[in-house]
Amino acid sequence: MPLIELNNITKQFERKIALSSLSFHVKKGEMVALIGPSGAGKSTLLNTLAGITAPNTGTYLLDGVPIQHYKKRKELAKKIGVIRQQFDLIASLPVIQNVLAGRLGEWGFFKSMLSLFLPQDKQLAANALNRVGLLDKLYDQTSKLSGGEQQRVALARLLVQSPAVILADEPVASLDPARAEDVLAMLTKLVKEEGQTLVMSLHSVEYAKKYFSRIIALRDGEVFFDLPTSEITKEHLAELYLLKEMAL
Repeated sequence: MPLIELNNITKQFERKIALSSLSFHVKKGEMVALIGPSGAGKSTLLNTLAGITAPNTGTYLLDGVPIQHYKKRKELAKKIGVIRQQFDLIASLPVIQNVLAGRLGEWGFFKSMLSLFLPQDKQLAANALNRVGLLDKLYDQTSKLSGGEQQRVALARLLVQSPAVILADEPVASLDPARAEDVLAMLTKLVKEEGQTLVMSLHSVEYAKKYFSRIIALRDGEVFFDLPTSEITKEHLAELYLLKEMAL
């Protein structure tokens, strides 16, 4: 049974059709890259997968269950974690508290409020930061970290959350090439170690080809192609981006 199953998903914002009759499946443990021109529907698709945006028509099953049946935040947090290019960190807080935000879906109200003043589960946060090479930053103010370090804090938060599926929306778009490579290598390594499923949108075709074995291309809200990376040709990409010539 697929972990993610989309069937004829359509999403319309006023007069703009963002997703059109979109269907695909993702198995447990797969790592899938989403590529396509700006405005192709990649972010809308990821927001739909995260349960943030409800489709107008079609069905979305997450681990065999319709997404709308996940009523409680705790239930959905066990299934889906999200990482974005903006990092979604609170800059004024110490690193440990941003990492432990990954536990908010598990904690009750009292423990969540207590952790704002006295961080809970310190060892869990320390272990996660150690795996991303930031153990020495445990109590540093998050705003003092570099962009690459902040994205690694976001990765540590995902380790603490431990979802079945990670959805990544252009997570390295704001980083320089060297830091982007570091984050992508680390994220894909952690996903493999944890046995998780990863769906990531990327502007860079080169990154998609290097780190992912399957690529889904979107154009105008539709699946333009869905292929193993090894089968994607220059012609596929030139047609996707409407280019006459494309040097790869």
